[in-house]
Parts: sequence; structure tokens; C-alpha cells
Amino acid sequence: MGATGHKVNADEPHYTITSDATYAPFDFQDKNNQYVGIDQDLLKAIAKAAGFTVTVKPMAFNAAMQSVASSQADGVIAGTTITNERKAVYDFSDPYYKTGIAWATAKNSKIKSLSDLKGKTVALKTGTAGAEYAESIKDQYGFKITYFSDSDTVYRDVINGNSVATFADLPVLQYTIKNGTALKVQNSKEPFAAGDLGFAVKKGDNAQLLADFNKGLAIIKKNGTYDKIVNKYLSAKASTFTGSAKDNSTVWGILKTNRSAFLSGLKQTLYLTVVGIILASLWGLFLGILGVSKNTLLRSLSTTIVYIFRGMPMLVLAFFLYIGIPAVTGTKISAWTAGIMTLVLNEGVYIGAFVRGGFNSVDNGQMEAARSLGLSHSQAMRRVIIPQGLRLMVPSFINQFIITLKDTSLLSAIGILELTQTGTLIVTRNSQGFRVWAIVAMIYLIVITLLTLFSNWVEKRTKA
Repeated sequence: MGATGHKVNADEPHYTITSDATYAPFDFQDKNNQYVGIDQDLLKAIAKAAGFTVTVKPMAFNAAMQSVASSQADGVIAGTTITNERKAVYDFSDPYYKTGIAWATAKNSKIKSLSDLKGKTVALKTGTAGAEYAESIKDQYGFKITYFSDSDTVYRDVINGNSVATFADLPVLQYTIKNGTALKVQNSKEPFAAGDLGFAVKKGDNAQLLADFNKGLAIIKKNGTYDKIVNKYLSAKASTFTGSAKDNSTVWGILKTNRSAFLSGLKQTLYLTVVGIILASLWGLFLGILGVSKNTLLRSLSTTIVYIFRGMPMLVLAFFLYIGIPAVTGTKISAWTAGIMTLVLNEGVYIGAFVRGGFNSVDNGQMEAARSLGLSHSQAMRRVIIPQGLRLMVPSFINQFIITLKDTSLLSAIGILELTQTGTLIVTRNSQGFRVWAIVAMIYLIVITLLTLFSNWVEKRTKA
């Protein structure tokens, strides 16, 4: 089955399509944790009408666009406005929706005009048409800009008063306000920079996919399916997709309604953590052994590797592996593979550093005693120094396990649906940021507490 639910036929072309995971009403998760929205339903109907199948990979907007530019995916449908700048990188389909940019403030804000923004801060979602428009007028109206990667964080920043306004597609703002977000659109009757949304592929690639998309779009516009889909999301009550007010008004209600999503996110987080820490430990142990080698070249190699990856932010490393390398080599790397490689390279160098320190902390007399018994340097390392050093490092290994668990949250940026991304998707749907993040924080706290207790137990056993 394709991710849209269209049964996969071996005779039909199959494509990987990326999409924004947090852009209601175009792309979001419903109360059943299924990806829905104008984009998702249109894509499903178009694929069926034109005779192709798709697998949809929702992720952050920038990552979705860059995945296509680097040939990690065949196309992207993410409420993407067709602009001349984007046409330099992507080929677009026929427009499938006309939209415009609106700006919104907190519901009780005294700001009424763009001139009132002077000297104040505006919150924007990176890479969106709303952000591009705000950037084009910021000097004219004298406001400052702060950026976020998901819509709900933008809205919360405005509501909490850290910024005073935001710019986004009008239907997106209208939907989130209808869903209970305490914002107020200031120009609903006269949106700025009216433009078209389009499906995109990498420039010069996937001409057949683009032709099939246009063919399917024409079919569903003619038979009335298009209007039904758009009206379904623009005219529906918020509870249709978010669940009842009762379900979303309490922590218990949210936890009960979304327990399968939270469990799935926790399972993915633990899986990434366990696989990541095991492989990172092996890599770190290797680097640590090289770091105490008698060979100057090997010690220098270890030091250089540790220096490079300790100095590289983990998020940058994840994007480099998932988007940068495929763009240069043309070889696709799955998000999961890129995520594991990121954890191994990032966590491994920290492990390597404390492994080397652990070996060096073993009393010099141990090496001298081993050599006096006729053991070579390598034999002494294997039989005496390494076993004693590893025993000293057990608490550090457990502590790195905890750090790795928390670091998995950064991998949501490349589309991995772990616990933090699960929380983001739920918040996008129900706008209950405080309650959802309280649940996510509690889950992390419980798991980390259990790991800490385990660490203390192991440390006592190793000292016994």
C-alpha cells in the first residue's frame, strides 16, 4: 500500500513524495493519527485518477523541499507557493490552489496596522511564503524577525508575547484560529501577495510525474472531487479532525486519545537510542584505543576525528548526511539510516574522548607490572589496561545513553517520527501545546529516571 491508501500495483509508477507535517489544513495528522489535509487528499485522488501510487513522507517544510532538491524524494506537496526563486530549483505543476498572505496578532493585541510593528519582533515559519513576504517588508516597517521550524511554535511565541505578530497563508491562519488558537487575523478581506500553490519536482527531473499530476488534477477538477476535498477542510468543524473538546481539555484526555501515537513515538525513540548507543560505543571504543596508541599517527587521527565531530552541531550533521551527501553523490539515504549515522558519529566521539580518558586514568604501575611479567604493550593493553579502564567508564556509558536518548529529538527535522515529533504533530492538530508538551516531558523524565536508577545500580555493582 502507498501511504495515501491507494493499493500499489506493480504496473503503476510509484513515487516518494515529501510533505510538511505541520501545516493544517493542508497537511497534518487527524485525531486517528492519520495524515490528512487538502494536500494529502488531493494527492490521493490525483494519484488514483492518473494511475500512479505514492509513499508520503511528512517532515519539516525546509527538509521536505531540500529532500526533493537533493533527489531523496521524487516530489513535494506542502502548501508550496510558486515563486520565481523556487522555479530556479524546481519544476511546478499547474496551480492547485490560490492563496494569499495574512498577518495575525494575539487576540487581545493593541496592534492594528503594519506601522505598529516598528521596533517589535515578528515570528515566522522558515521557508514559507509568509516568511518571504515578511522579509520583503521588514525594512519598510522596521520590525525584527525570529524564525521557527513549525507553525505551532510560531503561534505560541505570538500568544505568549515574545513576538507580536506572524505572517502565513490566510487559510492556514483561519484554520488554526477556528481550532481554538488565540490569534486574530488583521487582513482577512485583503490578503497580501496573492499567489498559487503547486506540486514540485526537482528541476529537469520527473517530467512524467509532473505530467501525471497535472492529468489527475484536471480529472478531479472536472468530476467535482476537487471541490469536495477543499470544502471538506475549509468548512468542517474543528472537532471533525481534532477530536472533541472533552478529549483535548485535559492531560488525561489527550493521553488517552493519543496513547497509540505516544507509544509509537516512544518506541521509535528507544529503538534509535539503543541502536545508536551500541554502534556509537563500538565506534567510540575504537577511537579511544587509537587515542592511547603508541603510534603518533593513530593518536593524531583519533584526535582529529573527535575534534571534527565534536565541533559540528548535531542538526547540521543530520542535514549534511540526509540532504548534503545525496545532493552530491546522487545516492539516496533513508532518514532512519541518516539518523543512526548522525547518532553514531556525534555520540561516538564523546564516548571516544572519555574512553581515552578512562584508559589514561589507569595507574601507570599497572602497565609497568604487566610489562615486567613479559607482556607486550598490546597484550598489556588488552588484558590489563582496557578491562580496568572499561570498569571505570561504566557510569559514563550510562550517562551517554541518557544523552543519546535526548538527542534523538533533533532527528525529527529529517522526518523521523520519534517522541518529540509525535508531540509536534498532536499540538498542530489540537493546539494544546502546554498539555501535550507536559506529557512528552513526563515520558522523557520517567525513562531517564529509570536509566539513572539503572546507572546507579550498575555503578555499585562494578565497585563491589
